[in-house]
Amino acid sequence: MTKKVGLIVGREWSFPPAFIDEVNRRDEGVTAEFVKLGGTKMNEPSEYAVIVDRISHEVPYYRSYLKNAVLQGTTVINNPFMWTADDKFFEASLATRLGVAHPKTIVMPNKDYVPGIVHDESLRNLRYPLDWDGLIEYVGMPCVLKDAHGGGWKDVFICHTKEDLWHAYNQSGLHTMVLQEFIRWDHYVRCMCLGQEEVLPMRYDPHQRKYIVDHAHLSPELGERIVNDCLKLVRALGYDMNTVEFAVRDGVPYAIDFMNPAPDMDINSLTPTYFEWCVRHMADLVIDLAHNPRPQVTELKWSRMFNG
Repeated sequence: MTKKVGLIVGREWSFPPAFIDEVNRRDEGVTAEFVKLGGTKMNEPSEYAVIVDRISHEVPYYRSYLKNAVLQGTTVINNPFMWTADDKFFEASLATRLGVAHPKTIVMPNKDYVPGIVHDESLRNLRYPLDWDGLIEYVGMPCVLKDAHGGGWKDVFICHTKEDLWHAYNQSGLHTMVLQEFIRWDHYVRCMCLGQEEVLPMRYDPHQRKYIVDHAHLSPELGERIVNDCLKLVRALGYDMNTVEFAVRDGVPYAIDFMNPAPDMDINSLTPTYFEWCVRHMADLVIDLAHNPRPQVTELKWSRMFNG
């Protein structure tokens, strides 16, 4: 019987048709299509063996649908329960426990709160004022202030003085922010990680936000360490589709961002070379999972996942 793979996407234009065509042209007993939804009944069975999720972080209804799909036995890339629980501060602690180098990181109290929060009554557990000097002493200057749940370089501030930090913090609104050590890097790597097995370390320029096709940009030793660190992280998080970014300083790769469960796969971003790799390996992944299910309900014992 033919297995079905569903794709949930937003405004992407290059990856979705290329991925669907790649799966369907192989004729391996698996077909791919866009998922179509219009309200989901409780405990509703899922028609898909695998669903690839590229947009539920921005469309909450999709996230609810996907949690039910997992309950029905569908393998969802990425596990919506882990994705819902994830944040950049948790990941900083996780990386440190796994032995992966990571910048010093602090999670901050919010600047603003939803209506109904009365500061001197609702926030009695918070110290005020914050010990800004102590926070800065821990992470150093310059430092980075960024949204603990954000992505796409949104709400990221590089602060060179205490006044810079105050100004950025005062703009953060309802976001929960993390304060992080700034790594003055001499090499920057973004790795595409698929299926908790395949890792493609790509040279990346964060200033221009572009990939550079260079197949010899890492020494064998550094390349091996980066690949192994990627596998530790994605296996602990249970992510089958993710990018992990490393700022390399004095030969040490610091994992500075790996909460990218819907990574940019646009052909203009990745370059045609790396785009083809992603399309091919994503097709490999979903076809394998359709024929060899990995029930995610059993993965929700997170103590096992966090062993890396």
